[in-house]
Amino acid sequence: MLSDNIQRASDGSLLFAGQSVPALAKQYGTPLYLMDEGRIRHNCRMYTETFRECFGDGALPLYAGKAASFRAIYRIAKEEGLGIDAVSPGEIHTALSAGFPAAKIFFHGDGKTDADIRYALEHRIGYFIVDNPDELNRLAEEASRMGMVQKVLLRVTPGIDPHTYKAINTGTVDVKFGVPMETGQAYAFVQDALCMPSLSVCGLHCHVGSEVFDETVFEDTIDVMTDFMAQLHKGFGFVTEMLNVGGGYGVRYLETDKHIDIPERIRSVATHLKQRIEALGLKLPFFLMEPGRSIVADAGMTVYTVSSVKRIPGYKYYVVIDGGMTDNPRFPLYSAPYTVLHADREAPFYAVYDLAGRCCESGDIIQPAVKLPIDTKRGDHIAVCTTGAYNYSMASNYNRLPRPPVVMLTEDGSYLAVRRETLEDLVALDQ
Repeated sequence: MLSDNIQRASDGSLLFAGQSVPALAKQYGTPLYLMDEGRIRHNCRMYTETFRECFGDGALPLYAGKAASFRAIYRIAKEEGLGIDAVSPGEIHTALSAGFPAAKIFFHGDGKTDADIRYALEHRIGYFIVDNPDELNRLAEEASRMGMVQKVLLRVTPGIDPHTYKAINTGTVDVKFGVPMETGQAYAFVQDALCMPSLSVCGLHCHVGSEVFDETVFEDTIDVMTDFMAQLHKGFGFVTEMLNVGGGYGVRYLETDKHIDIPERIRSVATHLKQRIEALGLKLPFFLMEPGRSIVADAGMTVYTVSSVKRIPGYKYYVVIDGGMTDNPRFPLYSAPYTVLHADREAPFYAVYDLAGRCCESGDIIQPAVKLPIDTKRGDHIAVCTTGAYNYSMASNYNRLPRPPVVMLTEDGSYLAVRRETLEDLVALDQ
């Protein structure tokens, strides 16, 4: 199987985190997001333990909440000792309402509004990751007005191409995020920030992209960033206390995807950083990364019920399900690949189908050309694997469809982390 938390029972039905997928579908209904809490905790510990081994007690993995943001996730992150990366007041509020400590929240985003800035300052979040000069100036003004000194990291763009899909590439010079180093603007950005008494510049941030499989991407990034750190130290006497290299390790969506040994990759990054720091005569910074997908993706599975099967001889077969792009827009957006399994049984004969959603859009396809039993029929259950990241968090109410519930699976059973939306929820804000 794609992941060791997916198996088949003796009768051929699908098990996820040791529990019967058809039984869970019957209990909670479909569409249904399942999350393996044990796998989430395992992935959190993989980062915290490797960070402690490589960098000591000071280093901190930050869970990137945009991958999946709801209260249970933040409670787990708190219990497992992670910080968090938040990109909106909504994510901050969700984390705070779950009891997550404000001091360990890092506020991201390239388009923070005045209201966003005030909200984060009022709630005493730990750090702003400042994206651009306009934000820098506004944050300094508001912090001064409130009589505060706000800790910040400055986001710079190192000019690294991680060879990922264009829409999730964030490290090249001409992206919307950060201030480019290549043009000299990043140097001036840091200089301006250091002159603002209401801000405490703690360090630098960069992010090169998502779904990174290339073994040298983070090492190449560290080369650029440590050279810049040395330049800042020479020019301003600035000591970079914190270095955040973002996130982006890839995960396996298909059997053909290669496995990444993330702890070994982190060890390689740590060795490279220490060598560079020593060679440049710098102080080793407090090290941060922002894993999101690699913490929750393989902890997720989405379960659907087949609504219809359409067979067009000589052309194409479709399996139409009771969900679609409203609960997983990633194929329409990115042509994202997924492993699709029949949840009820295995079969001796298979056919090739496009797995289609229920939305009134011809592009509402979850995955094309998947193999399912030739006798697949209405009422059967279909499972889409590795949906823990960017599925619930990107879900919508398009076509006025309620969003599915999120059910956490544990050794003791299951619990409802997010209830299913109702039709009344859909009109709750209407006047």
